[in-house]
Amino acid sequence: MPALLQIARRPGGGFALFAVTMICLVAIAAPLIAPYGPNAIAPAKRLMDPSFQHLLGTDHLGRDILSRLIYGSRIALGVALSVIVISLVAGVTLGIAAALSPRAVDFSIVGIFDIVTAFPSMILALALVAVLGPGLGNVVLLVSIVFIPHFGRVARAQTVALRNSPFIEAERVLGAERWRVILHHVTPNIIGPIFVLACMDIPVVITIEAGLSFLGLGVRPPLASWGSLLNDGYTYLEQSIWLATFSGLALILATLGFALLGEAMRDTLDPKLRKHL
Repeated sequence: MPALLQIARRPGGGFALFAVTMICLVAIAAPLIAPYGPNAIAPAKRLMDPSFQHLLGTDHLGRDILSRLIYGSRIALGVALSVIVISLVAGVTLGIAAALSPRAVDFSIVGIFDIVTAFPSMILALALVAVLGPGLGNVVLLVSIVFIPHFGRVARAQTVALRNSPFIEAERVLGAERWRVILHHVTPNIIGPIFVLACMDIPVVITIEAGLSFLGLGVRPPLASWGSLLNDGYTYLEQSIWLATFSGLALILATLGFALLGEAMRDTLDPKLRKHL
């Protein structure tokens, strides 16, 4: 059975696939489906209720909420995917290097992982962004640093379990170079759990980016971020509930969809759980 069908059969898997697919399609097709420009200001139409003209209403500057939510999905997914790719590549590289290096190098890399993971992810991200300043590039870079140990620890543990396997020893006896062993034998055998971890980390990254933007330390205005939209909605909550409501629902849908997708993928790829399907 194809992997997607197996994922869809898991509890919450069908909803997860639907939600993630819709969010990705909306982000890709944002210029085509957004009814207005995300930064188009219309002071005369500020804080309007949902109507046929503005399906989700307008914010305090008269900007269309639906359009800003649609473009906000681009920021959320763009930051999340960039962070995951950077931290995955760096983490897997460091993890494999630690497992295959002398003990002193291994302890040094693991020690760095321990220092980074000793702080809660959100607190460390806040501290780093507060020092270097807000901005899209800084958010991606600094949140990536926070997540490198997540992938590094898993990559190291999986490599340690594989490094003395018979097929690895056979490659060494045949004179295969280390890079070939890592590229063709180690990496393909450890990438499954790491890919699942990446899917489960996406909602965490989305939440951290939204939290930083909510506090004014993330994406700078006028870029539409779900966190900054939520902050605007909170500020004008007494005059209009729509911006806070719809931006909160967008965050819930994205984080829940990716979280359930990660769990469904984990259950599908785990042989012990797969037999119960």
